[in-house]
Amino acid sequence: MNKPAMNRPSDNPASEHVLRASRVAKTYAEGGLRTEVLSDVSFTLKRGETMAIVGASGSGKSTLLHLIGGLDTLTAGEVEVDGRVLSTLSDAERGRVRNRSLGFIYQFHHLLPEFTALENVCMPLLIRGTAIAQAQQQAMALLERVGLAARTHHKPSELSGGERQRCAVARALVTRPACVLGDEPTGNLDEGNAAQVYGLMLELNREIGTSFILVTHDPRLAARMDRTLVLHNGVLQDSVVR
Repeated sequence: MNKPAMNRPSDNPASEHVLRASRVAKTYAEGGLRTEVLSDVSFTLKRGETMAIVGASGSGKSTLLHLIGGLDTLTAGEVEVDGRVLSTLSDAERGRVRNRSLGFIYQFHHLLPEFTALENVCMPLLIRGTAIAQAQQQAMALLERVGLAARTHHKPSELSGGERQRCAVARALVTRPACVLGDEPTGNLDEGNAAQVYGLMLELNREIGTSFILVTHDPRLAARMDRTLVLHNGVLQDSVVR
């Protein structure tokens, strides 16, 4: 496969930043109890930049990822993705932003079990209305790039753990999103497979230009990112730039 063109993966390429979080806060209320999970978190992410979010369990890492991905609603603050302020959009518009500007990778791959690897990777393109033949061509190119050319017609149950996660990486990147959000994307893999998948994501970051924000507990993996945000009890404690 030829190296992908380095076109900026964005609907708004004029902006230097793909994502802005401004004074983000999240509080959950149940009955008379209120639990503050995040408080006054602000940061920006440049196009092509990679960022790790680290912190102890319960520090708010996954909640922050869900908020900036438009999967949960803010209690306060603002999130801007590719020039669009999420709180000003309808549910349908937020769905389009997620489909066109964001990709998602989870600790457990969340591949659809009844579909093949090729069909799973095609899915985001088909949702946005891409013709089947074109979607298959683009999906096949990504599957070749992640080393799954011989496994395209296998279902998730027929793939190893590392293969399933590489398929999930291909699915997240097939639309050339401006940013990929990963929630412990290697947390369910052994050390060897984790290093392979992480290395693959960084290679694709350099080749395609997609930004990455990854929640991780692994300090060795976080150290390979351009920047690390450290959360403690829902508060941004530090931002380490390399």
